[in-house]
Amino acid sequence: MSENIQVVVLGGGYGGVKAANRLARRAGLSVTLVNPRPDFVERIRLHQLVTGSDDAVESFGELLGRNVRLVVGTATLIEPVERRVTLAGGDTLAYDYLVYAVGSGASAPDVPGAAEFAHMVADLDGARRLREALADTPSTAPVTVVGAGLTGVETAAELAETGRLVTLVCGGVLGPSLHARGRRPVARRLAALGVRVLEGPGTRVTEVTRDAVRLEDGRDVAGAVTVWTAGFRVPGLAAYSGLTTDAHGRLVTDPTLTSVDDDRIVAAGDAGVITGRPVRMSCQAAVQLGTGAAGTILRRIAGKSPSPVRLLFAGQCLSLGREEGVTQFSYLDDRVNALHLSGRPAAGVKEIACRSTLRQLVSGARKASSRPVRDDGLGPRRNVPA
Repeated sequence: MSENIQVVVLGGGYGGVKAANRLARRAGLSVTLVNPRPDFVERIRLHQLVTGSDDAVESFGELLGRNVRLVVGTATLIEPVERRVTLAGGDTLAYDYLVYAVGSGASAPDVPGAAEFAHMVADLDGARRLREALADTPSTAPVTVVGAGLTGVETAAELAETGRLVTLVCGGVLGPSLHARGRRPVARRLAALGVRVLEGPGTRVTEVTRDAVRLEDGRDVAGAVTVWTAGFRVPGLAAYSGLTTDAHGRLVTDPTLTSVDDDRIVAAGDAGVITGRPVRMSCQAAVQLGTGAAGTILRRIAGKSPSPVRLLFAGQCLSLGREEGVTQFSYLDDRVNALHLSGRPAAGVKEIACRSTLRQLVSGARKASSRPVRDDGLGPRRNVPA
């Protein structure tokens, strides 16, 4: 197989776009990206959408190369034997290789009343509904944010900076992915913004009502709007299609990101998990996984064995409103260390991280829009025939 190889990429997030653009640079490949909506969602800015400081949406016209075909739709079934994907509505797409990059979203909380009364901020539609709900709520009314991961902390700070009365219910430790020293400036900034932080034993939410949440220790926390940021889920497409998944529904892969069931299916982003090596869900990981997934496919097309994907991490950046933030540094394997940056400089680092990630995708689109070249996944070399 050397020409007219069909590659289908399921999912137009950070990993999917990165993989599609890299693959589209090779001559003889036809790349189709399937995504439920016609625009790219900057998930790392969804908390800004809630308060109106950003719309968190970019055009695929800027982020996808001209050699990538965009299909707006949702995959409902993968048939590995037939090498075929079925879309909602009945259309099908044949593939020679498939990139599984369907991403993740907010998990449906297994807490009474949460599905009915709580708002999500992990996807575009949820963030937009939350913004509308806040617009219909008096600015003096209390808001409760459930979940003290990075999304919860950023959302709480963003709302408080606009003057909202915010309570952050941690259900455990504030900022569990941060080093203990990195949590301190987060706590100080939240306190300065007037955020009431409830953490430690007994703060797990056991029930959500229209105007309050009930905690494990029996306390009721009033809130005209409840924002649920605890937990993520992945679509059930892989499991429904009979592929091996873990307990969270993620496609199980080997170290080259290849499905343990089928060497024509490669994962990128939150919806995949490497056997024995779980990776923290993040855009920092997704862009590297997208590159790795493309490299695995390109090496197989060239008749070479793919190499294990190596991921390198620098740390975690979080914004605490528009004026301050915290940058938590880590070792290259994503283990956090005591080094951190806080205040206005850290807010600048977070903004640079957001913009540079988008610039990576734009750069990839430009390369994919140029005349395709032979690429075996080994990187640039001299005298490679076009």
